[in-house]
Amino acid sequence: MALTPGSRLGIYEVTAQIGEGGMGQVFRAHDTDLNRDVALKVLPDAFASDPDRLARFTREAHALAALNHTNIAHIHGLEESSGVRALVMELVEGPTLADRIAQGPIPIDEALPIARQIAEALEAAHEQGIVHRDLKPANIKVRPDGTVKVLDFGLAKATEPVVASTPSMSRSPTITTPAM
Repeated sequence: MALTPGSRLGIYEVTAQIGEGGMGQVFRAHDTDLNRDVALKVLPDAFASDPDRLARFTREAHALAALNHTNIAHIHGLEESSGVRALVMELVEGPTLADRIAQGPIPIDEALPIARQIAEALEAAHEQGIVHRDLKPANIKVRPDGTVKVLDFGLAKATEPVVASTPSMSRSPTITTPAM
């Protein structure tokens, strides 16, 4: 089933296709129960029955569900209807960082807050044992208010989460020897 404007996936009414990548198509949709717009990420028809792609899609949902950070797009759930499986996600308005870079050099006073927010998002993911593995400007959105959102955890890999009681190498004491 191909999604087009006006089609429905459960309680979600598709209003437009807003992106497409190797792992999926992204649609803007309206949640008719909660009266809000969301993003629906679906597997293209060519991959919808591929067990490996379905497993990766499910891993992405689990990775996103484990994360709760201001600079990572939130997942609202998984929806399946008429053979179409979709990640229901926060709709992030604004250009991608790739779009912003294409406009020309980013002034340092704008670039530093963007870099800091990306680093904080990655730190939060790493603390939960999740490595993004596809970080690029096209997978980062900058909202009109300057908030950065890291998107697309489709290639993320789970590792062991960082345990709070494990001392950080950056906080461990420096061992020095007296000068001879």
